[in-house]
Amino acid sequence: MPSNTTASSGHKSGKKKGRRARLIVIVLVLAIVAGIGYGAYWSVSTVRASFPQTKGTIKLDGLSGPVDVKRDGNGIPQIYAESDADLFMAQGFVQAQDRFWEMDVRRHTTSGRLSEMFGKGQVKTDEFLRTLGWHRVAQKEYDTKLSPETKKYLQAYSKGVNAYLKDKSGKDISLEYAALGFTNDYAPQEWTPVDSVAWLKAMAWDLRGNMQDEIDRSLMTSRLGPSQIDDLYPEYPYSRNKPIVQEGSYNSVTKEYEGKGSAGGQSQSQTGGAAGTGLAGNTQAPDGLQSQLSGLSDILDSVPDAGLGPNGNGIGSNSWVVSGDHTITGKPLLANDPHLSPQLPSTWYQMGLHCKAVSEDCQYDVSGYTFAGMPGVVIGHNQDIAWGMTNLGADVTDLYLEKFEGDGYAYDDKVLPFKSRVETIKVAGGKSKKITVRETDNGPLLSDRDDELVKVGKKATVDSAAPDRGDGYGVSLRWTALKPGRSMDAVFELNKAKDFSQFRKAAASFEVPSQNLIYADTKGHIGYQAPGRIPVRGKGDGALPAPGWDSDYRWTGYIPQSALPYEYDPKRGYIVTANQAVIGKEYPYKLTSDWGYGARSQRITDLIQSKIKNGGKVSTEDMRTMQMDNSSEIAKVLVPKLLKIDVKDSYVREAQKLLEGWDYTQDPDSAAAAYFNSVWRNILKLSIGNKLPKELRVKGQCLSVEPAGNTGPADEAEPVRECGQRDAESAQPDGGDRYYEVIRSILDDEDNDWWKSPKTRTDAETKTRDQLFGRALEDARWDLTAKLGKDVDTWSWGRLHRLTLKNQTLGVEGPGWLQFMLNRGPFKLGGGEAAVNATGWNAAGGYGVQWVPSMRMVVNLDDFNKSKWINLTGASGHAYSAHYTDQTSKWVKGELLPWSFSKNAVKKSTNDTLVLRP
Repeated sequence: MPSNTTASSGHKSGKKKGRRARLIVIVLVLAIVAGIGYGAYWSVSTVRASFPQTKGTIKLDGLSGPVDVKRDGNGIPQIYAESDADLFMAQGFVQAQDRFWEMDVRRHTTSGRLSEMFGKGQVKTDEFLRTLGWHRVAQKEYDTKLSPETKKYLQAYSKGVNAYLKDKSGKDISLEYAALGFTNDYAPQEWTPVDSVAWLKAMAWDLRGNMQDEIDRSLMTSRLGPSQIDDLYPEYPYSRNKPIVQEGSYNSVTKEYEGKGSAGGQSQSQTGGAAGTGLAGNTQAPDGLQSQLSGLSDILDSVPDAGLGPNGNGIGSNSWVVSGDHTITGKPLLANDPHLSPQLPSTWYQMGLHCKAVSEDCQYDVSGYTFAGMPGVVIGHNQDIAWGMTNLGADVTDLYLEKFEGDGYAYDDKVLPFKSRVETIKVAGGKSKKITVRETDNGPLLSDRDDELVKVGKKATVDSAAPDRGDGYGVSLRWTALKPGRSMDAVFELNKAKDFSQFRKAAASFEVPSQNLIYADTKGHIGYQAPGRIPVRGKGDGALPAPGWDSDYRWTGYIPQSALPYEYDPKRGYIVTANQAVIGKEYPYKLTSDWGYGARSQRITDLIQSKIKNGGKVSTEDMRTMQMDNSSEIAKVLVPKLLKIDVKDSYVREAQKLLEGWDYTQDPDSAAAAYFNSVWRNILKLSIGNKLPKELRVKGQCLSVEPAGNTGPADEAEPVRECGQRDAESAQPDGGDRYYEVIRSILDDEDNDWWKSPKTRTDAETKTRDQLFGRALEDARWDLTAKLGKDVDTWSWGRLHRLTLKNQTLGVEGPGWLQFMLNRGPFKLGGGEAAVNATGWNAAGGYGVQWVPSMRMVVNLDDFNKSKWINLTGASGHAYSAHYTDQTSKWVKGELLPWSFSKNAVKKSTNDTLVLRP
């Protein structure tokens, strides 16, 4: 325990909050005594033991001067120190106070050591994570790439975490450790600087771009032809949904990269489409690759999200900035709300890091959203600038089919040896397991992690363009994040940047994950920069797996940082980033073929334009209202046509009437939103979902499937009974804005093959659009009758569209009583897929909320103290703390909290002060 504690531990709230907390603890203890907890007895002191001390004084070895930790009424800390080292040491201590369990699980994830905590059920996950080698790469970054200053900060942060851990048992740290003690004698180890660096690899993994699309396109070739796959990946609609950079620039292509690769950058299209051809230009992927990729997709589903997933079309974020020309303050306003997987506690941790006097020895005065386990601020503002992030979605991963030859692999006319290493996975309550990780020059062999994939690889069939079978095939991964980089340096550089020039310089170090960085400063400037280590390819475009044995398909380099798009003070007076295309078709390099399709970005743009037309001005409240916009863009397209369908059944007609006069907003109490989203789901299922291969459909969904379109005459194709294999969270069609474009593109072609669906036991065959729409209207009526009841007046979107916040470890896999203790919800939400208020759901899998605006912020560059912020949950990771989910109810309603920044503002909002002394 820290020495010389002069105040009792625990945060004291008002009488009402205190009484409520005592009642919760009493209920918990009664439940445990009643025998729910394996007969164990947990006292009130056990529950409270891990609550952080937030008042008084604590002495910490290693500090050079006193540090003040001031917490507001929501437990959000603002730290004041006299040196950089003390500032980051205190950050480590305070984050460990609130979130060490989360931090410990995160580092076991990044190092592939979850089995040490949770036993044999995590061995497969650990095998895959060890194969990727995140922690190994992070170690190389720390050893060879990071600046001495960054290393100093990482060491100070680790020192603070370890000062908190000193002399503590598991139950003193969190309730979860006490629960883990029922089956495991695990004890936390000291924190290291590399544990912090490795978290950036997990962040990069969840934001890795189009890897899942690459797999899905290949799997589609078993049942769909090239033109049909092209239908499902339409071109980006540049004329309707504007790219981010419209008035900006990029440096010309440098001579260093000219002529490298036949399509290395200059000729690769920036459209949202992707060719539906198979490996190396074949019309169908090899049989072996089909099964390889299906198995790989299953593995990907089992890898725990870093809090930023699920990866795919749904994940994204909104950020936009409006210049002072169009705001009521005369200075910029900047908004950001990253759309991430819901976590409990939240992925984000709010805090301020302040030097008592900014100087050469103490350089930081910054506030915003951090990751527990990593020093610095990831998104927020300092005294001069503000910045936000959305996922750029750059294509930074490629899968390669590797041909095995004996103990090596084929490469051109040579056989090269594998690089290999042995990894030992320790298992709580069981024997350790050793695995061999093999790598080709492209990257680690992911297919080694599944016995079935190995067998299939040996039997893989390819056409004459491939070499002889040899000893089979495997699948390797080339990924920019597996090369050591300087992204950790970029965090600190961003935190102290003073102008756009310094901001761009910091962005150049932000190599992975590639993010859209948006900017504003107190002098009135706004800007945007696309950073990232983005590959330049030889042959191929990254849309499908490439032949690893052909050197022509290797990466030839990376896009120069100086050539990445940026924008500064555009004449239109605002910049919007919401995962749409970064720049127009004229850009000479390929960033990706798999943008978001711009439904959110264009809606935000429309809202801004409607506000500023005729000289209107935007306020902080306007920015907040825009963040909560629930409008369904696909409903605006489909509802007029759905209302023209002649429905005979009176019960179905009763539901159809809900759409009459609906304003397309998806409020939680809207019956029309509930019905429309069910209709949309059924339109997608009938037109597309039932025609996809089993590897993409929801697990357990069994159908008699006929190939669509040009895969063969319908009267010759024999129906095949197949059951889906994909987890509901990642099944297709997911209903994202890519599918908005798919349906929009065929909407006026009433006899298009996609509108055809076979007869079933209860439904007639459909041959036209309106027949399929009629069937979708009917299927949706009965779907909601089963889920919400027969009376349409009782329907509401929020009853279908619910969010349950789950502790991402024991709250998911633990016994039911423990899940009840650790989880919160369900909450009825508005919003929806590809809405600005992006409470995402997967149309193939159901209506439940899968990703959310994980935080919301609006920064006022005229007066930082008038900025606003909110987190999904709360500051604390302790299940019975008053700050576990104290922000959630406000988040649900779209409310924001005051965000104090100046010394005086922080002083006024402070409830508790803790002094850390040397």
